[in-house]
Amino acid sequence: MSAKPLNIPGRGHPITIERNPLRVRVIVAGRTIANTTDALTLRAANYPPVQYVPRKDVEMSLLRRSDHTSYCPYKGEASYYNVMLGDERSVNAIWTYETPYPSVVAIKDHVAFYPERVDSI
Repeated sequence: MSAKPLNIPGRGHPITIERNPLRVRVIVAGRTIANTTDALTLRAANYPPVQYVPRKDVEMSLLRRSDHTSYCPYKGEASYYNVMLGDERSVNAIWTYETPYPSVVAIKDHVAFYPERVDSI
């Protein structure tokens, strides 16, 4: 079995992580499931910016870990969560890198939300 590739961000695929000075709220089924002023904004290459919310500011009791995983050669192995308040649209709505690669270690203990799988961010 071959090892998964590990890519380092650079000119061809830049990644930046900055503190977001604004409040970030995530709502599902009319309920706030995340509310923070400590979000991190990750920008990677030409992808839309992603808000990473600290787990401490997420209602983790409303989430259920999924069996789904994915891999990013720049960030590592991602785990997923379903939002229990949502319908089928909220399956695998949240991802997290529990052991991110060193270049993105700042997103450890944070989660991100697919905008189309929650009511609003």
